Amino acid sequence: MKASGIDVITLSVGEPDFNTPDPICEAAIAAIRKGHTKYTASAGIPELRAAIAEHLRSFNGIAADPSEVIVSCGAKQSVYQTLQVLINPGDEVILFAPYWMTYRDQVNLAGGTVVEVATSAANGFAPSIDDLRAAITDRTRAIIVNSPSNPTGGVYSRQVMKEIAAVALRHGLWVISDEIYEHLIYEGERTSMAALGKEIAEQTITISGFSKTYSMTGWRVGYAHAPKPVATALSNLQDQVTSNPTSFAQYGALQALQTPAEEIAAMRESFRVRRDLMVKALRQIPGVSVDVPAGAFYAFPDFSAFLSESCDDVQLVNKLLEEAGVATVPGSVFSGPGHIRLSYAVSPDEIERGVARIGEALTR
Repeated sequence: MKASGIDVITLSVGEPDFNTPDPICEAAIAAIRKGHTKYTASAGIPELRAAIAEHLRSFNGIAADPSEVIVSCGAKQSVYQTLQVLINPGDEVILFAPYWMTYRDQVNLAGGTVVEVATSAANGFAPSIDDLRAAITDRTRAIIVNSPSNPTGGVYSRQVMKEIAAVALRHGLWVISDEIYEHLIYEGERTSMAALGKEIAEQTITISGFSKTYSMTGWRVGYAHAPKPVATALSNLQDQVTSNPTSFAQYGALQALQTPAEEIAAMRESFRVRRDLMVKALRQIPGVSVDVPAGAFYAFPDFSAFLSESCDDVQLVNKLLEEAGVATVPGSVFSGPGHIRLSYAVSPDEIERGVARIGEALTR
């Protein structure tokens, strides 16, 4: 539609709207000029693995050694490889719904079976531990945790994380903790699963990357931290898939980890302001229900009042695109039917105009 000249406001993409910071770009350019354009070790350059391990220790509170860090072509690859290494055909993987749709597909690609544990806006999309216990069978192999969450923006409390850890320890389950939005928490506390103790750390794979915090979505650099045997298996698998992440992009990532804390805080505050703007605008639409997301850069409002047997959330999203010129994502693709995911990683003007258009389309 945009290619044909139609004015479309895109609230569907989970990508910061600002450029990658100049020091990161300059570090990558300098690496190219220095000849860092060849193969590197499949698991990443030693300097970056060491810097990530230090970040895990100082920021996440995880006892990490560089040998336990595997740098990949994005956090998505890290999740995929982790599932390939840990999951055998017929194994069950628990997902807290709503969840990032890629998890389901990647579990299926590993031959696993997804078992959903439903959550709701009433408790901030945090799971009920009783529901988690009820979902476990003798085939359960792993639990995927994503806090802050895509698509809901929910942030699990430390108590909820401890309860998930206790269940995983009791049943000998792996925890795959996707912490890609770790810097984007506006309310509540940040808790890394592997920081809760040595025992759970030995059963946890922590995954993160550089795309969201540093606006490096196109650079494709992420990482996994895992117990040494799992890290070795991840490295061996990656060696046969992509080999190393792009050499000079790794040097950019190395520079990213040196970004001053106040610059990250300013970025986070910018998103918080946009979040508040979006929530306020959505709440002015009669029939729309939305809680304040505590993290990430998504709102996940409930549009059930506008649905019917002839119009589900997918059809509603198509209507908003065609009639209002606003691109959004239906909640059903995240196993959150009745909701729509809106990204506020766009300008305040786009947020105001986009939500206004949605309101107008719904009241025609």
